[in-house]
Amino acid sequence: MNSSSFVLPSFPDDGFVTTAAEPWFKVKVQRIQQYLHAFVANMAPHVNELVVVDLFAGSGLYSIGHQKEKVASTALASLGSDAPVSKWILCERDAESARVLKIRVKKYFKDRTVFIFDDPLDRLPEKLTYYIPKSKAGYRVAVFCIVDSFSFEVPFSLLDRLQQLGFSFIIPFTFCINDQHNYRFFLEHQREKLRKFTGGFQDAEVLDKAQSNLEFYKRLVQVYQNNMLVIGLNSSLAVQKLDSGLMELPLYYIGLFSKFPILKTIQREVHESFYQQTSLFQEG
Repeated sequence: MNSSSFVLPSFPDDGFVTTAAEPWFKVKVQRIQQYLHAFVANMAPHVNELVVVDLFAGSGLYSIGHQKEKVASTALASLGSDAPVSKWILCERDAESARVLKIRVKKYFKDRTVFIFDDPLDRLPEKLTYYIPKSKAGYRVAVFCIVDSFSFEVPFSLLDRLQQLGFSFIIPFTFCINDQHNYRFFLEHQREKLRKFTGGFQDAEVLDKAQSNLEFYKRLVQVYQNNMLVIGLNSSLAVQKLDSGLMELPLYYIGLFSKFPILKTIQREVHESFYQQTSLFQEG
């Protein structure tokens, strides 16, 4: 499976709701698919079952740019791949988006085993235990979980509960950080949300030392990575260039977190498919 040649599947305008997005979203979806393919390729020989979970599946399609190009979301893109996945669990809390997602999945992927949940985030771990087999002697399960919320709404405690079920996570650290919603806004008005997002293992005051949006973002990702290590997950970060009016930073991170000792191999394979990565952590 060659992740470097991955092309997103195209879909016609079906008249249903799509999510407006900037052009860089398309590249982000492609990167996530590359990680998915590399994860599956490396895990398939060692497990009996592979499951994909998307915590923020949306309606299935993005509408990009002035031409309103229709681009598959991570959910539909993963369904359109040839990865040997046994089942997909797509989660979407917006009722209309979930309804449209069900229509699109039924129309284009009726041959796949797909479950679509509209439950609140805090109820997902309990529900997922009924749909994802537990690994045991003689039968191993690997779960690739996409956490792409574009916000700080995912509490760290949720991912901690899910990793106890054997989940691995791909997380694009993309947030609406700009002049209006800058680092001072988040530190002054969203402090409790930040604490829940990062997990509270490391004192959030480290973020108070930030003097710019970029420095705040760097420190935030560092805190998050450290806390993932605390709960026993290996981590690997990559950097992607960014040109956005919503997220006014030059770069953003994509993090892969897993208990499986394959992260360096996956990161190397994904790196081969796009330009040399740049580190934001070289200074300070």
